Amino acid sequence: MFFRMVFRALVRQWKKMLMIAFTIALGASLATAMLNVMFDVGDKVNQELKTYGANIRVVPQSASIMSDMYGLENESYLREDELGKLKTIFWAFNIVDFAPYLEGTAQFADFGDIKVVGTWFNHHLALPTGEELDTGMVAMKKWWTVTGEWLYEEEVGGSKTEEGNVSESENSAVSKSEIVPIRVMVGSDLARKCDLNPGDIFMLSTQNLHGGRLPFTVAGIFDAGGDEDECVYMNLSDAQRLFGKYGLISSIEVSALTTPDNDLARKAAQDPTALNQMDWDTWYCTAYVSSICYQIQEVISNSVAKAVRQVAESEGAILNKTQLLMLLITILSLIGSALGISNLVTASVMERSKEIGLLKAIGAYDGPISALILTEIIITAIVGCVVGYFAGLVFAQVIGQSVFESSIAIKVTVIPLVAILIFFVTLAGSLPSIRLLLSLRPAEVLHGGH
Repeated sequence: MFFRMVFRALVRQWKKMLMIAFTIALGASLATAMLNVMFDVGDKVNQELKTYGANIRVVPQSASIMSDMYGLENESYLREDELGKLKTIFWAFNIVDFAPYLEGTAQFADFGDIKVVGTWFNHHLALPTGEELDTGMVAMKKWWTVTGEWLYEEEVGGSKTEEGNVSESENSAVSKSEIVPIRVMVGSDLARKCDLNPGDIFMLSTQNLHGGRLPFTVAGIFDAGGDEDECVYMNLSDAQRLFGKYGLISSIEVSALTTPDNDLARKAAQDPTALNQMDWDTWYCTAYVSSICYQIQEVISNSVAKAVRQVAESEGAILNKTQLLMLLITILSLIGSALGISNLVTASVMERSKEIGLLKAIGAYDGPISALILTEIIITAIVGCVVGYFAGLVFAQVIGQSVFESSIAIKVTVIPLVAILIFFVTLAGSLPSIRLLLSLRPAEVLHGGH
């Protein structure tokens, strides 16, 4: 009898129930979309921020000590052949890109000393694990404005031996006819000062050349908006030959996906050895920037890895604010759904006041009548929740493609969360109507008092 009454009520008031289901579906879809995006937004936001620079810098240990204690530059180097080890740490998949740098000073005619930087632009690297990847500065400096062309790894210049490489011992003795100009990129400030344009050729000399000079041709002029605009950039192999630093690098920039710091991460950053075993395991197995730095130091000999705090802290702040915004949207959408449900259910109870009054008049108690109304609403809520969940998955993908240009991972944990949220929202929206139902007096309702 109870479920027959429920079924008849649903059929009789299908338009009202459809509106309630639509209201619940709208709230469920927004909650589903926002929660899926919120749980997946960390990697997406971090991935977007990686295009604005590295968040970890690796330098030789002795250079770090001299710089921290005395503010001096110390000529010490890291090994280029260890770079592949960066992709062997625990959080290897979180390391998106990295680029090595070899810095030195060269003499440019009447303009004096200029800074020369060798790096990987788009290097194809074979890893110790047998995997291969492409990495380098092009992917990490996407905001640079380039007039002309970027350099590419195969563009190697200099004096030629039989194998086509620069001969270390013959740099100064080789004739100009045998020298192929080395292609470089020049910073915008330096290019203006020296009146250089793409295609121009200029000469540089270093101590390693013993008084000789090598020709360089400008492949492109870049505007980085920083100190880099006073530098000349070339392929790492060319810089190593120019300075006689074969197989050596000055520093590494690493772009890694990280988790925002908390108290544990900040404590570990000061002194990891002060952590107890449980905290240590938690910290080491979480992608904090300090944890990734520590693991990099474990695989790169005599190195110090430091977070670029401006970038790392900005990432955490932006991520937290983005997640907070999505949480607020979810809460506000559910509040709106609760208000809509309240209005619709209250209107339904008012329309059925005589029916409810008659049930009370023939002996029905408030409990069974309230259960009848709630059952109708819950059945409607289940239908709305199911429809809203699948609609929310579509909304999540639309958000992912339009904002992050990638799909949003579907999180199974969202299903029970949405179900629980919709249950409480439906219950909260039904309470005013239940209170109204309990206040109905059969005599007044049946005789037109209400």
